[in-house]
Amino acid sequence: MMKHTLLTAAIASALLLGGSITVGISSADAAVVSLARPGQGQLGKIKVNPYGHAPLSAVINLQSKEPKDVVVTVRGKGKDGVPITYPVSRDIQQTHDGIPVFGLYADHSNEVQLNYVLDGKKVEEVYKIQTQPIAGISVDGAVYSMPKVTPKVVKKGFEDRLYWINHILMDNDSMDVMWSKGGALEWNRWPVNFITDTQGEPRWYLDANTIHDDNDVNKRGIVMGVHQVENGDIIFAQGQRYYRMDLLGRMIVERDLPRGYIDFSHAMTELPNGNYLIRAAKKDYVRPDGVVTNTVRDHILEIDQQGRLVEVWDLNKILDPMRDALLLALDAKAVCLNVDDDAEAVSIEPDAPFGDHAGVGTGRNWAHVNSVDYDASDDSIVISPRHQATAIKIGRDKEVKWILGPSEGWKGDLATKLLTPVDNRGKKLNCSPQGKCENTDFDFGYTQHTSWLVPEKGTLVTFDNGDGRYHEQPAFAEAKYSRGVEYKIDEKNMTVKQLWEYGKDRGYEWYSPITSVTDYEADKDTMMMYFASAGLFSSENTKPKLAEVKYGTQDVMVELHVEAPTSKQPSYRAIVIRPDQAFGE
Repeated sequence: MMKHTLLTAAIASALLLGGSITVGISSADAAVVSLARPGQGQLGKIKVNPYGHAPLSAVINLQSKEPKDVVVTVRGKGKDGVPITYPVSRDIQQTHDGIPVFGLYADHSNEVQLNYVLDGKKVEEVYKIQTQPIAGISVDGAVYSMPKVTPKVVKKGFEDRLYWINHILMDNDSMDVMWSKGGALEWNRWPVNFITDTQGEPRWYLDANTIHDDNDVNKRGIVMGVHQVENGDIIFAQGQRYYRMDLLGRMIVERDLPRGYIDFSHAMTELPNGNYLIRAAKKDYVRPDGVVTNTVRDHILEIDQQGRLVEVWDLNKILDPMRDALLLALDAKAVCLNVDDDAEAVSIEPDAPFGDHAGVGTGRNWAHVNSVDYDASDDSIVISPRHQATAIKIGRDKEVKWILGPSEGWKGDLATKLLTPVDNRGKKLNCSPQGKCENTDFDFGYTQHTSWLVPEKGTLVTFDNGDGRYHEQPAFAEAKYSRGVEYKIDEKNMTVKQLWEYGKDRGYEWYSPITSVTDYEADKDTMMMYFASAGLFSSENTKPKLAEVKYGTQDVMVELHVEAPTSKQPSYRAIVIRPDQAFGE
């Protein structure tokens, strides 16, 4: 009788305290009584940052209940705040054992509205979720903890847009480690990745300290290749590893590059079969002259879902690593992220030092592939080799199908793969070997980033950075410009015509010598461009510009101006984020 009395008292105590208690039954037995603690609504307690990577996310525990038809709304802050609303599917609830909450404001008592059906009855509840201030990265000279975003244009119907900003910060230890045989290990920056709404408010960010460590070779590098894939997950890579994560910060894949390959940067793409295309480099590459070196940004890997390497495109064998037509014209101050105001000229001698230097020959940065896309129609890849051409298409048989770019410097069989520029009537344009075409708006992309296919339109879009245009430097730097551009390629007739461009009229203020992106957004039929290094050569903080433009026009639907925490620190890219894709059916 005494045992039952003790157990009853323990249960009563647990009810009052809302916790659990261990009660002695006998020397051989023990019972743990755990009772559910009441939450704010009919569901369970809230766990903020449940997986440790995304501080502005949370989960509302299900507490063994099965709500249906769940819709989450994170209410906007103040009168101009942007609400974020999305449905939650059953499999997502099961995955997290709760309701995922995405899009919280930092350092704020957030109001999160839940609408759902429980036991046949409709329920509407509001949960309060307090968040902490943003934990940014502190580097010398920084004036903000995170880039500052200012809206300039937000047209009706675009208020709910969310953009992932992939920014990068250099500190004193960013470039203090390198491979002994060349390569790009020193290419290393702190990742500053966040999602902004159209009011410039951060609504999600990645805690950089959880994946980046300057003192760990496997955690050095630059977070790049960020994409939201079909099921809503986020893929990206950094240095020697690649990742897959959902928007709550749950890490699904965290895996080293295949043995023998090093130094990811720029490009990671998911294929229809779930494999990944990753741009990396080869360790201990044996050149034809017998010299052993690490290569730089010139290998494309196809890796399956189990981490097996199933295909390799070695561009040293497919293209011409000695071609220097564009390399000779580069502004040495901005060879991608190696920004150096005192640089004089790009060294392209065959006997120049190996490593991450713009130069010819295997073991140097001769190709600099910064995007990789896949054409399912003929099982080919499309690459953007910044130092060689606007875009090049290559089959699985490793044969070049076409080259989009000026003709200067291409030799042998590769010279026969050049696309011929034509006007809207299909008439051949008169273009110089350096790419200057007479009496036309047609122009190639120079030192471009992101040459991607648009299956919905049957076209290719690129971000034309514009350095080395016509394989020369203009008399005045202020004459430079960058642009988003769309091309129509006729593979049968081996021709190309330009359909659209945006950015030329924005002039030098928007000129972005490195990084950046152009992407077609099918949901709103727009082109999204991020001029990610605008203001790079100014003495002030770098000021990237984001513009989303109605397809085929110059009509700006969204324009955001971004101010970096420091000078000479660009962003890399931006992408549109869709929470319904991540959490809905």
